[in-house]
Amino acid sequence: MLGLPDGIRACLFDMDGVVTKTAVVHAAAWKEMFDGFLREWSAKNGTPFAPFESADYEQYVDGKPRLEGTKSFLESRGISLPEGSEDDPPGASTIHGLSNRKNELVLAVLKRDGVEVYEGSRRYIEAVRAAGLRTAVVSSSANTEAVLDAGGVAALFDVRVDALVAKKLGLHGKPAPDTFLEAARMLGFAAAEATVFEDALVGVAAGRAGNFGYVVGVDRVGQADALRSHGADIVVQDLGELL
Repeated sequence: MLGLPDGIRACLFDMDGVVTKTAVVHAAAWKEMFDGFLREWSAKNGTPFAPFESADYEQYVDGKPRLEGTKSFLESRGISLPEGSEDDPPGASTIHGLSNRKNELVLAVLKRDGVEVYEGSRRYIEAVRAAGLRTAVVSSSANTEAVLDAGGVAALFDVRVDALVAKKLGLHGKPAPDTFLEAARMLGFAAAEATVFEDALVGVAAGRAGNFGYVVGVDRVGQADALRSHGADIVVQDLGELL
């Protein structure tokens, strides 16, 4: 049923790249923020400018909480910055400052262009709910509620576990399975009774680490093999393929 094994009672969906077409917005925002910082860093330190690439996005930031993504990429370049604080101005040379700049860029694009939902995902989630399965959205974004509301799909989810919930409960971000496990717990099911739907490598890894009943990789950018190697049981290009 619905391309899922017997015994599955809950479906846990990542948001960006699985439900909404916002992964490309995040990737572009990360690139603009990091490239601006790296140009200044190179000029200040007399080193060649090496831009932020799509491979950097996939390996270091995709699917991770914002601060962790910032730290991870900077560490890959051997750059150490102070943590700073949540109220650092966007663009300040701190982990928080750069992260705030990235969020500022994302919010500007969402306000200007709105939010588009993958139609195949909408149809699949509606079918899941019609079949009596429970649903949750599990995202590393702090803007999850606003994005779902803007896309008109907030009502499709019984539970929301996002960056705000993770911070409140002290949950580790992906690739740790904590947020998915919390979503399953809130729905009242064991991990073995739930399926994880993810497009990010760290998200698929989180699904596998949590011993969930099934892990569906959603390949939007041509990384099917990598999704499988990180733990996806099946890889589709669109959730509509499972109907």
